[in-house]
This record gives sequence, C-alpha cells and structure tokens, in this order.
Amino acid sequence: MAATVTRVTVVAVSTSSLCVLGDYAWDVLIRTNSELLRGGDTFGEVVLLPGGSAANVSVWASRAGTSVTFIGKIGRDQMGMLAREELVREGVDHRLIETDAHVTGSVAVFVDHTGERSMVSGHGADFYLLPSELPRPSIASASHLHLTAWSFFTDPPRSAAREAARIAKNSGATISFDPASFQMIGDMGVDTFLEVSTDIGVDVFFPNKEEAAVLTGSSEPEAAAKRLSRLFDGALIVLKLDADGALICEDDAVHRVPPTSNRLVDATGAGDSFAGAFLSRWLKGCDAVEAAGFAVGVAEWVIEHPGARPNPDAALSDVLARP
Repeated sequence: MAATVTRVTVVAVSTSSLCVLGDYAWDVLIRTNSELLRGGDTFGEVVLLPGGSAANVSVWASRAGTSVTFIGKIGRDQMGMLAREELVREGVDHRLIETDAHVTGSVAVFVDHTGERSMVSGHGADFYLLPSELPRPSIASASHLHLTAWSFFTDPPRSAAREAARIAKNSGATISFDPASFQMIGDMGVDTFLEVSTDIGVDVFFPNKEEAAVLTGSSEPEAAAKRLSRLFDGALIVLKLDADGALICEDDAVHRVPPTSNRLVDATGAGDSFAGAFLSRWLKGCDAVEAAGFAVGVAEWVIEHPGARPNPDAALSDVLARP
C-alpha cells in the first residue's frame, strides 16, 4: 500500500485579528416543497454548496470586514481544490492541511417545505486534524481564536483543537466556542462534553436554545444563560434564539436583542453567520448587545436564502453597512 502523504499548504504568515479552526465541508443541499414521501419519489432542488461550521464563520466574519485566517484539513482531491479557491475568493486567508488518506468533508443537508433542516455529516479529512499539523505561528499571531464543537466530539480532531486553544491563550488571545449540536452533545454525554470544553478558557460562548437546554437542564433562556456563564467561568454568553433574536448574558446581566424579520427559507448556516458577524463587531470594540443586533440582521438575511453562504446581493450590502 502506498504511504500516506500529508502536506500543509504554504502561505505567507500575516497577523490576523481572528483565527478560526475547524471543519470545511461541502453541503449537498436537498430542498423540497413538500413532505418527503417515505419509500417514494419527490421533485426538489439538489445543489452543491460550500459549508462547514468553522468555514462558515470565517467567511461571514470576512464579509463583515474582519481579517480572518482559517485552519482546516482537506483531502487532496477536486473538492479540496475547490475549497481553497472558494476561501481565496471570499478573502479568507487559509492554512489548509492536505492529506491523501481522507477525502474533503461533505454533509447532506435536507431542507423541508417549512425551511427547517436536518443534516448527516460524513467523516471527512476535517475530522483527522492532528496537533502536529497545527500552523502554530498563525494561531499565536491572532488576537482571537474561534472553535466549534465539531472539533470536540471525536479525537481526532479534539486534541488539535485543545492544543490550539492552549497556544492562543498563552499568546494572550481570547477564545469563542460554539457547541454545534445538541444531539451530538447528548450522544457524547453532557458531563464528558463539559469536561473537555470548560477548561480551555472560553471568553464567548455561542449556544442556541436547544444546546443551552441540554447543557443546563433548563428550557428557560435567561436561567440557562446564567448557568452557562457559571459553567464557563464567567464567559460572555451569546444565546441564539432563532426567530426570537438573541439573548446576551454578561456579568450576570441579561439583555434581549429582538428580531426585525422572520422570513425563513433555509436555516442552514444561520448560527454560523450570526457568530461570524458578531465577532466582526465585538473584536472591533462594539459592546455585546450592539454586536448581537448586527449579527441578528445578518442571520435574518441568511435564512431568506438557500445555503450557508449565499451569494451576496444589494440587500446584504445594506445589512453589512449598518453602523
């Protein structure tokens, strides 16, 4: 059998305000205008779109005007080549680790006639990032590191993500963390999830209401947010509430950020766009409530379009230009 070859794409190192580590995957989006017929046939839309939670955050932060470096692992295949091209097109600096051993990640995204989505994630190259492959200078030069729990549910890539957090903290950076999936947290076990995530020094925590509920046992957003702030050692809690906007818990004070619209077409990537937009403003000195208001507007535009990273239009330009 041929030896496995792993190579890091060589790119000039530059200082970045935001470093995002995690998954790049292609979304195979399947959307229907009616309920799926079990064992039957249904017409709908099937398209290939760029995705991956961490990559989504990178792109949205970049679109909102923030310097971003993305770290991830891809296969040395056609989909990996397209991933690199797409990040460059979006203005995202990248440190992509290539491998012959695994294909570039992919996710099947089923969007039903109501706009709600269900996902099936394959174990692509992004699940096999190793600590020895980390581009340490890129992590150490950033002022902030963003991680998602897709890098924590299995090991690898958990050890690499935790090592990246250690490097970032030792360099004086702040860290944000998105718990990613309440179902996967449940499968992993809440206690185990908290054991591997509460000690990395999270400064900003981005749960949605289902993730907050499974982690705290409380379905009441304010109570869950306060509990999470204690679990993550005083972290800023930015709770995504879908059609109800967002809730901020900072220093035990709670602030609600109302929505402005709710025209759901496809919820794919809405939480990632929210996180990227929020970080773009928060890292530039905006307070959390102001940053969340901006992020709500971006996420509302996203859910009105199919896919996690819809092509920008004039309406999005207006949203991104808001003070």
